[in-house]
Amino acid sequence: MHPHPARRWLAGLAVAGALVATSAGTAVAAAPADEVALYANDVTVAPGGPQKWVSLRALPDRAFGTYTVRVDRSAVAAFAEVAEDDRGSCTTAGDVITCSITDDGEDSSLVSLAVKARAGAEQGRQGTLAFTVTAPGLGPATYESTVSTGEGVDLVAERQLSLDGRPGSRVDVPLAVTNRGTTTARGAVLYLSGSYGFTPGKRYRNCEYADPALDDSSFACTFDDELAPGATVRVDPTFGGTIPADAWAPNLHYSFAVWFTPADWAEFRAQYGPAEPFGRKGADPALELVPAGGAQARAAGQTDTGPVDNETRVTLTVAGDQRGDAAAQGATVTGAVGVTVPMTVGYRNNGPARVGPNGQRGLNVATIVTLPDGVTAVTVSKSCVDPDEDEWQPGKPGARVYECSARGTIPEGERVTFEFALRIDRAGSRTGTVKLHTFDGDGPVKDLDPSNDTAKITVGQAGGTGGGDDGSLPITGVPTGLIAGLGGLLVAAGAGGYLLARRRRTRFVS
Repeated sequence: MHPHPARRWLAGLAVAGALVATSAGTAVAAAPADEVALYANDVTVAPGGPQKWVSLRALPDRAFGTYTVRVDRSAVAAFAEVAEDDRGSCTTAGDVITCSITDDGEDSSLVSLAVKARAGAEQGRQGTLAFTVTAPGLGPATYESTVSTGEGVDLVAERQLSLDGRPGSRVDVPLAVTNRGTTTARGAVLYLSGSYGFTPGKRYRNCEYADPALDDSSFACTFDDELAPGATVRVDPTFGGTIPADAWAPNLHYSFAVWFTPADWAEFRAQYGPAEPFGRKGADPALELVPAGGAQARAAGQTDTGPVDNETRVTLTVAGDQRGDAAAQGATVTGAVGVTVPMTVGYRNNGPARVGPNGQRGLNVATIVTLPDGVTAVTVSKSCVDPDEDEWQPGKPGARVYECSARGTIPEGERVTFEFALRIDRAGSRTGTVKLHTFDGDGPVKDLDPSNDTAKITVGQAGGTGGGDDGSLPITGVPTGLIAGLGGLLVAAGAGGYLLARRRRTRFVS
């Protein structure tokens, strides 16, 4: 089985040989008879550059069982090599590849093809790969992906960047890039990603910031500068932030930053479907690239020429001794049989440090809500799932036990709450529990007062209804108040662990 296309593609971008494109073509879809939509990404390749992958997929993703994909590569054969997929049974007749594939549920693409520029390919060539998909009950569906040849350049970043500080201190983030090739690089894009909060104190107008409801820490900055062969530049000194005074300490944060050519950034964005705007631009003066100092320039010039040499892994070590206390908060509700009553549960941060997903040593909190017998959850917070289900469905009613989690951190005195509506099915008083499971990046860990990590849920019989604690902050995925105040420094999961850490996102605010 070939590697996952996304990982494979990112690894290909990061080698010495990133590309500057001339102009990328736009793939055009023919409307199939049964309205099935296909999509395949465009690629730009250059002689001596890395192999790229074109992946064909259905939008939205769907299973076809056993299907056939026909690929006509005649329009690109003169300048690009296109290798057949290693799944299923494929045959080749001239420039046409025909593959019969059975969906195994392990790969979201219908077919993936390796594309590489032929030796001596002329810059500026362009052609299409023509796909035709047929399956039982499905009329032929077609799509065309564009393959272009571009100019090869060689961008290299420092492999590691180590930062340190204490709560309340400012930290500079001197990310740098070197043009190690022989061709001037025209423009660059710096993409940073991790968990909540790698958002410097300024919101630069040449940077796009992802929707806060999706991922506060992902943003991309575009530069029009030309980078001559051998030159090293870094982001200007405004690129940094202040470690929050109430940060959990000691702590360790990981992140990653990747430099792209503009063409490669466009390809990266369009791997899984037509690229929408990445996010809102900032309003502060633009982030600039400035010449790097001598020591940093020498280090960047010696960067390893391995397969990920456009990426910088950032480590931030926060020194000190400052922790917090998450206290469970239950509820008492009353009502007659057959009545549906609201219930609010969650936890409060008693301080002094922020609690919530926040680095390797920060306090992650999973709230386990066990409902009393004799009630049915008819409405459930979208932040809660049934942990016993193989495929989690946020907010699904009817379970007895829910695991609830909140994105971001909360300061001292703030609460995270989860909203339920319970139907009382049987008479009599019953109890359930709210129990906090606290952990960090290495496993279970105690907060300052483990004795208050469990609270009761009490359901009683009465004519009226009750609710949760007054003054709580209901959430539906993102706690109220957690978005405001972004502007700290990077807290991240690292490139290697990023996908695994997305459910436990953090925010590091100033």
